[in-house]
Amino acid sequence: MAIRLDHTIVPAKDKMVSAEFFAEMFGLTVEPGHFAQVRVNESLTMDFADEAEAWGGPGFDPSSGRSLHYAFHVGDAEFDEIFARVKAKGIPYGSGPNRHANGQINTRRGGRGLYFEDPYGHLLEIMTVPETGSSTAG
Repeated sequence: MAIRLDHTIVPAKDKMVSAEFFAEMFGLTVEPGHFAQVRVNESLTMDFADEAEAWGGPGFDPSSGRSLHYAFHVGDAEFDEIFARVKAKGIPYGSGPNRHANGQINTRRGGRGLYFEDPYGHLLEIMTVPETGSSTAG
């Protein structure tokens, strides 16, 4: 399975204003919720937030403690390889954006997922998806 970008969090002063502008410019629609989400294609959304998540590391501005979040779908083999490298380097990882150092993985959507920070404090997420034909009714 090829690695592909799933979603990205976009900090904004007003998430709805920014999401509506983006959606209008690209001929898309906004799905309101915790994030103002704009689906770019079948595999990518831009998730607009009123502020960057406070759970991030030092980021580019250590005084703010803000970071960006990038999430990637990967195959099971790629997940195992990335997870092995994370563990080999002793990088803290976790099961969620607010639990990105709890030493656990998640099994949401029928796959596996984990979060870890890059050297600048940006949060990276990797997740597998169930094989085609699997049921994940919810």
